[in-house]
Amino acid sequence: MSPYRGVAHMTKDPVCGMRVDEKKAAGKSEYKGQMYYFCSLGCKATFDKEPQKYMGKK
Repeated sequence: MSPYRGVAHMTKDPVCGMRVDEKKAAGKSEYKGQMYYFCSLGCKATFDKEPQKYMGKK
């Protein structure tokens, strides 16, 4: 049995920097083969308008 079973996989919202549980994210977008997760639909919409602006901030 894996010691990580049930452990949330957290990632950083590239727009606001908030830590986000990938399974509970308000939204997600794929850009250049990479999946990005967001704390809110507002952050997702901001990212979707100019994703290149947020590269390197993950």
